Amino acid sequence: MTLVAPLALGPVAAHAQETNSRLDGLSLSGDDPIQIESDKLQVQDADGTAVFTGNVQVVQGKTLMKSGKMVVHYSKDDKAQSDGGSATETSQIERIDVSDKVYIKSESQEASADRGTFNMKTEVVELTGDRVVLSEGKNVFVGCKLTVFMKTGEAKLESCGKRVRIQLDPKSRK
Repeated sequence: MTLVAPLALGPVAAHAQETNSRLDGLSLSGDDPIQIESDKLQVQDADGTAVFTGNVQVVQGKTLMKSGKMVVHYSKDDKAQSDGGSATETSQIERIDVSDKVYIKSESQEASADRGTFNMKTEVVELTGDRVVLSEGKNVFVGCKLTVFMKTGEAKLESCGKRVRIQLDPKSRK
């Protein structure tokens, strides 16, 4: 997964409760190998989950993600089951849930939240928490829920009853 910089901020809602912007590339890099480290891994084949706990660190390409816990939900290939193979050998990842303080860093951006969900089927990423922060250099976006639609690059930052805060550095525009 790659987090790419917001190039321009879209229209701000009238009540400053949410804002839309374009993120040209929060995407999952399917071609790059994924390296996962954690203190513990528990595969629950019957439930279709793999649970990584304790100092979880995921590296894919130039993207790093850290969290306290990561649950990978996968669907099982019926053909592999009927052939006697393990579901984890031919499974498709449906969703990844991360929690216990999530931190994501790419080449140019950083994001932090309490928890997050990466839905592989819909290609939607949601980061949520009391304080969700997305930053690139001196540009900082703060809210409580960041939703990124990876297919279009559209993003929405919500305030959850407070106000969305944005700090823009005019020098960052090219």
